[in-house]
Amino acid sequence: MKHILIPTNFSSNSWNALEYAVNLFTNEQCIFYILHVDELSNSDIQGNSLLVMTRPNRITAKEKLQVLLKKISSLYANQLHQFIALEEYGNLIDHIKKTVESKKIDIIVMGTKGATGLKTSFLGTNTGNVITKVVCNVLVIPENAIAKAPNKVAFPTDFNLFYTYPILNSITEILEISNAKLDVIHVTQTKPNFSNSQLINQAYLNDYLKELFIDNHSFNHILGKNVRDSILDYITENKIEMLTMVAKNLNLFQQIFFNNSVEELSHQTSVPLFVMHE
Repeated sequence: MKHILIPTNFSSNSWNALEYAVNLFTNEQCIFYILHVDELSNSDIQGNSLLVMTRPNRITAKEKLQVLLKKISSLYANQLHQFIALEEYGNLIDHIKKTVESKKIDIIVMGTKGATGLKTSFLGTNTGNVITKVVCNVLVIPENAIAKAPNKVAFPTDFNLFYTYPILNSITEILEISNAKLDVIHVTQTKPNFSNSQLINQAYLNDYLKELFIDNHSFNHILGKNVRDSILDYITENKIEMLTMVAKNLNLFQQIFFNNSVEELSHQTSVPLFVMHE
């Protein structure tokens, strides 16, 4: 059984994330934890007095969560899926960390506004903070993403990291759930001149994929002056429907997502991003 965490602020973006997750894992037995973290000032508790303050005109987060659960149950009648609402107050990242540990979360699914969620302030967003501060796989769903399993998944890599079991297992699960084809992408400005460790890592990844997905993967070496532009162009030209990366590979991660403008990422706003942690 999979344990999936979906933080929500009751926006359309968080609903899109939930919708995508429900469709992606439609044939998997799952518990979906729908987590809302509100500010302490909205907790109806004044200081340490534990005095409950009544606010009759305000719809509480608990009430909103109940409405959300009713909406989910009316739209998605899947016997394999269970939905549990969680309400917390305080720091979002702290509560996500606690929930990941206490509920044994396998993957966090979060919505984003697309290009604006991946521009210069990327690390300042909730999504960016979750990716960098919470040790758990994260699936980021842009607002324009179609709620269906991907047919083609791209995996940009520079072969500088050894592919550990958690990383390979995460790739395997996504490919098995979606039955998608995997495109491994490596971008260089000149003809590749791999180090010995890069050659070993590439061969190891190739052997692994050949054993499990012999006809469903390819290695693609691209010559390009700019890594980010080359990868984003590849996504568009090859109709990639999910991008997956290793969180630990900070160098490549920075080249693709840091210091981007909205215009540069506008054509990538419908492609979910799957970030894998070890």
